Amino acid sequence: MSRGHRIGATFRAALRAFVRRKTAVFFTFFFPVLLILIFGALVGTRPTGGGLFARDPAFYIPGYLAVVVVFTPLSRVGSTIARHRDGNRFEKLSTTPLRRWEWLLAHTLVNVAIIGLAGLLLFVLVLAVTGATVVVGPALLALVPLVVVGVALFCGLGSIIGRLADSQDGVIAASNSVALPVWVLSETFVPPSMLPAWFRPVTAFSPLTYFSRGVRTAAAGGDPSAPLLVLAVLAAAFFVVGAVAVPRTE
Repeated sequence: MSRGHRIGATFRAALRAFVRRKTAVFFTFFFPVLLILIFGALVGTRPTGGGLFARDPAFYIPGYLAVVVVFTPLSRVGSTIARHRDGNRFEKLSTTPLRRWEWLLAHTLVNVAIIGLAGLLLFVLVLAVTGATVVVGPALLALVPLVVVGVALFCGLGSIIGRLADSQDGVIAASNSVALPVWVLSETFVPPSMLPAWFRPVTAFSPLTYFSRGVRTAAAGGDPSAPLLVLAVLAAAFFVVGAVAVPRTE
C-alpha cells in the first residue's frame, strides 16, 4: 500500500469515527454557535464605551473562530490517542507500514476538513449576528491558510497532551486547562490594553496570538503574511513533536 493510500484510509476511518460521535459533532458545530448567539445577540459584541466588548465587533472574529481552531483539535486528537492506547490500537498499528507522522497527518486533515466547515459557518454567523464588517478582497482569502495552519498546530499539541495524559478524562482536563486561558488571553476577546503591563509580553508566547493578529489583519484587508509565517513555523514544530509523541507500542 502506498503512502497516499495509507493516509487516505486512516483519514476515512477517522472521519467516520467523528461522524459516529454525536457529542463531538455537537461541540464542534453547535456549541460555538451558542457562544456566538450568547455574546453576539444577548451580550452584544459592540462598542459600549468601556468594558470587555468595547471594541468594534470585527475585533472579536478571531475569538469566535478560535473556539473550533483550539478546542476541537486538542480534545479530539488527544482523546483519540488516549482511547487508542487504552485499546492497544497502537500495538496493532505497529505491525502495519503506517508511520506515526502519517497517522497524525491523516487525523490533522480530518480536523482541517471538519473545522474548516465549522469555521465557515461561524464566520458567516458572526457577520450576521454581531454586525461585524470585513473588507472583501484577496486578503480575506488568507483566512483559509490561517485556519489550516492553526488547526495543524493544535493537532500537534493535542498529540503531545494525549501522550502525556494517563487517561481520556486526563486529556479532557488537560486540554481545557490549556485551551481556556489561551483562548481568552491571546488577543482574542481581551484587548492587550486591558491586561496588566507585566503580562502583555506573555501573550507573544501564545501561538493563538498570531492567529488572532492574522485573522484581524485579513478581515481588515491588510497583509497577514507576517503572523501567518510565525504561525506556520510554530505549527511545523508542534507537528514534528506531536508526531514523535504518537505512541508506537505500549
